[in-house]
Amino acid sequence: MAAVCRALVAAAVLTLFGVFLGAEAQSPTPAPVPCAMRSNTSCAECLKNVTCLWCGPTQQCIDYPVRNLLPHRSMCPLDAARWGVCWVNFKVLMISMSVVAGVIIIIIGIICCCCCSRCQGVGSKREDATVERPTRMRNAGKKPRSTEMQLRHDAVRPKYGLATDNPYCQMDEH
Repeated sequence: MAAVCRALVAAAVLTLFGVFLGAEAQSPTPAPVPCAMRSNTSCAECLKNVTCLWCGPTQQCIDYPVRNLLPHRSMCPLDAARWGVCWVNFKVLMISMSVVAGVIIIIIGIICCCCCSRCQGVGSKREDATVERPTRMRNAGKKPRSTEMQLRHDAVRPKYGLATDNPYCQMDEH
């Protein structure tokens, strides 16, 4: 059962990654116009090419610095930079993407924990049943053996003069 849960979690994670990777894979487009050629136009015109970054104060269309995660402040301040859409500045875009990614990671973690704890709970019940069955078998055989032992002890007591009505009284010296 635990293997099934792990397989389900792995399938969910792979599906999620497949959705993100599939969103990136698009049909080939004609050769894009270089970003520098779109300077002094509009933000919408610049951002038609996904590799471009629009800087509002300078009205420049810049190639996005793919080697760095964030564009350097000398290129364009993050508050004035636009990438992807014109109505959201780059700083807000990065913060909102981080929050969404964090929420997705937390949800996946909760799903994994719930699924694994449920699988472990079922497994432990099975293990308890397999351990409990031999214990019940031993306890069932214990009562007849203890009764038999008591009968043997009772048979030996009169031989040594230990047979009294009150087991707590002292033995008489003979």
